[in-house]
Parts: sequence; structure tokens; C-alpha cells
Amino acid sequence: MSANPLAAKGVAAQAPEYVRRIAPYVPGKPIEELAREYGLSEESIIKLASNENPRGPSPKVRAAIVSAAADITRYPDGNGFALKTALAARLGVAHDQIVLGNGSNDVLELAAQAFLRPGDDAVYSRHAFAVYPLAVQARGATGIEVPARDYGHDLDAMRAAITPRTRIVFLANPNNPTGTWLPSDAVRAFLATVPREVLVVLDEAYDDYLEAAQRSASASWLGEHANLIVSRTFSKAYGLAGLRIGYGLMDAAVAGLLNGVRQPFNVNSVAQAAALAALADVDYVAESAALNRAGLHELGAALDAMDIDYVPSHGNFLLIHVGDAATVYMHLLRQGVIVRPVANYGLPEHLRVTVGLPAENQRFLSALRSALGR
Repeated sequence: MSANPLAAKGVAAQAPEYVRRIAPYVPGKPIEELAREYGLSEESIIKLASNENPRGPSPKVRAAIVSAAADITRYPDGNGFALKTALAARLGVAHDQIVLGNGSNDVLELAAQAFLRPGDDAVYSRHAFAVYPLAVQARGATGIEVPARDYGHDLDAMRAAITPRTRIVFLANPNNPTGTWLPSDAVRAFLATVPREVLVVLDEAYDDYLEAAQRSASASWLGEHANLIVSRTFSKAYGLAGLRIGYGLMDAAVAGLLNGVRQPFNVNSVAQAAALAALADVDYVAESAALNRAGLHELGAALDAMDIDYVPSHGNFLLIHVGDAATVYMHLLRQGVIVRPVANYGLPEHLRVTVGLPAENQRFLSALRSALGR
């Protein structure tokens, strides 16, 4: 059989150069993969690498998933009417200001797709979510990485980086992978200085883990900032990472653009049903946030006792300075503990560790002591 004629002509070389340069996003190592590599049982492995809710979804959400699965032969509601209705009532926005996404990543990608083209710039902070530069590069635009301040966003420097070529500014609050957070007043003051023709994507994937007094009222800012997108997710505190569902809040005209470029059925029916039930189960989310705060305190106290530096976090993870992070990471893997190396974020001496259940946190700390010879 002859070779594929397209391959023989080097069809991959015909893709735009900026696409060929993309290094794909590398997720946290799956439990199944580690089990295969080291001959471990899956039950013996704990994964603290991807900032998932260790409790998973609530019983009410699990019941909604089972019920919705009975009708998966039908296409989902492409407009997500029921979920949008619940979000609109909760957040005080209109239906046409909501865009549902296959995870909040999808919303970030849709914003880049709608607003960026070759020759444009997008601004984001060093040590910010890796999807920002990937989404920018995939459109042939130029990413402007602004140096961080104390591992977080330097808003003055980010404002100074905006030029007439800038189309988008990505701002994560709290920030992943560092866990740093900016008070709402600082974010609002920044928004007021950004030119109206520049889109600001405010990524609030970890907002549900903040103390009540710290949580953003960003949905209420849309009336005065038509250039604002607020993205949120059900993957973290709500425990639905595997179903991939998130949403963006924005001016109706901007939402129309994103809806124009998104896939028609980008959020499946089971995910919509699960998110609707999760949104209603406010007590479960509050319990998850409280458990997370206790876990952060537990881990922080233990790391302080070991004299190990870490960045105080407002998310559900800690960025920990361990020195030779690559070696420590491998030691942890051999003990059946998966965390996240973050050298690709410019942090080669750090590991990001998700807050787990109490027993998982203790298992990680024991493994870390062993890896560091403490």
C-alpha cells in the first residue's frame, strides 16, 4: 500500500507556523498512568495534581447525573436554557449575557477566537494559567507576558503593557498556579484604566474558595464595563471537572460574538443537569470551601514546622518551594502521590499541591518528608 499522499507532501508543514510551534497543554498525570508505570494499585494512589474537589459532586448532583444519563440519545439544549435561567437568577444578569462552555477553558478559547488575529497582542502575567498563552498563540497573536509581583499580578505593569495592538488582557483572580489574590477594589480600579476597546477576561475559576467577604461582585460590574468577560467553572468547588462545564458573563453584544464561534452543542446534557443541581446545592459547596480552608491551614502548619516555604493561597492548592522540584516530584510518584510540577510556569523549584481530604493531606506530607529526607 502506498504512503498517504498528503503525508508524503508534508501536509503538516502547511499549517501556520504559529500553530506548528504550539506545545500542547500537559495535564496532571492520570492515576491509571502512574499505576501502569510503577506497578502500583490504583487504590493506593492519591492525586493532588489538578485542583479537583476531593469530595467529588454532592449526592444530589450524582442523582441528577443518573437521571440525565437516561436521555443521552438526544442532543442537549444548545442554548442551555434551564442552567442559564438559574445562573441569571443567582447572579443578577440576563440570559443573553451568559455563554456556557465546555469548562471555563472553552470560554477563554472562545474569547481568543472572537477577538484575536495575527498582529494583535494579548497581555497576561507571568506565572498565570498556561491556557492564556496557548489560546493566544493558536490565533497567531502575540502574547505579552508581564513580570509578576510577589508571584501575583502586577496591575500597574499590566496596564503599562497595553498598547494600540492590545485586544485582550487575561486576569486570573485567584491566580493558578500561585494562589495569589487581588482585592475587588484593586481589580475595579484596574478595569477603570483599561481602554474600552480592550477586552478584559477576568478568570474567577477559584472564586468559590474565597471567604465570603472576599468574593467578587464582578457580575454587577458588567453594566459599566462592556469590555469585561467574567469566566467561572463547575470543575473546582462543585466537583464536576470530569463533565467539563463552565460559563462566562459579559455584555450581550460580546456574548453574541462568542456564541457565533462556539460549537453548537459545546456543553452536553449530563453536564448541564449536573451543573444545575450543583448550583442549587449551596450547602455542599460551602462545606467544600470550609474543608479546603481547614486543609490549607493543616498543610501550611506542617510546612512551617518543616521550614519549607510556600505561597499563601486563596485557592484549593499550595505552591511549595522544594528546590530540586523534578527530583522531589519523582520521589513522590514512586510513593503513589501525584502532584503538579510547574517548571512550565517559570517555577522550576516549586510544586503545586492540591488540598485533599485530611488523610490525603497527611499522606502527602509523609511522602514529602521522605522525599526531602526530613
